[in-house]
Amino acid sequence: MAKKLLYNLALSSLLFLILFFLSAVIFSQVLLRSEVVTVPDLTGETVGQARAELTKKDLSVAQSGTELSDRWERGLIVRQDPAAGSKIRVTKVVRVVTSSGSEKVTVPDLAGKSLDEALTMLQAAGLLKGKLTQIHTPRLPAGRVLDQKPAPGAVVERNLPVGLLLSQGDVDDRYIMPDLIGLKADGVIGRLNALGFKVADIRYVYYPEASAGLVVKQDPTYGFRVQKRNRISLEVSR
Repeated sequence: MAKKLLYNLALSSLLFLILFFLSAVIFSQVLLRSEVVTVPDLTGETVGQARAELTKKDLSVAQSGTELSDRWERGLIVRQDPAAGSKIRVTKVVRVVTSSGSEKVTVPDLAGKSLDEALTMLQAAGLLKGKLTQIHTPRLPAGRVLDQKPAPGAVVERNLPVGLLLSQGDVDDRYIMPDLIGLKADGVIGRLNALGFKVADIRYVYYPEASAGLVVKQDPTYGFRVQKRNRISLEVSR
């Protein structure tokens, strides 16, 4: 009988302690949720900076979009809700809007850049590709930007098209293929190489009526119009 009484007493004590701790937890949560804090000014901060600051006050942050701003750089907070100085309960969410950049942007210097590099720079600056014009010139290799409109450093509206003038490289001079048949091959090859032509193929063949070392066949043939990038083939007697 005494053991049963002690058992019931111990069980009652355990239940009392459980209820006591549960009540304490619920009470603390009620107190926590009823606590009021002041919302700090988050404008000009990144979302990461705002999150760190709000965490100290048991608040959280959520991004609610972007908008153009001449005051704040891209990625910085321009507006918040609730506003700075507002009194709100802890665990609440502060919603923020970040800057997508200014309506005015500065045109980058694209001179000497490849077309791909120039387009990447325009996109990063908030500008569009405008009219493309190409000319032959020895000033820059083909595909490089010679000029642009608007000029570098100009402050313009975002999404303005920028016109580009691209180099097509130098214009190759054209030559008339001379008659090389019967000439000494060593001299012909040396002369052609010195002038920048490509003697790509030399074949040595037996010609019973020709002395050794003479050009007996050529491609392109005599009178053909060629450029320095064209390949020249020769057959030489042996």
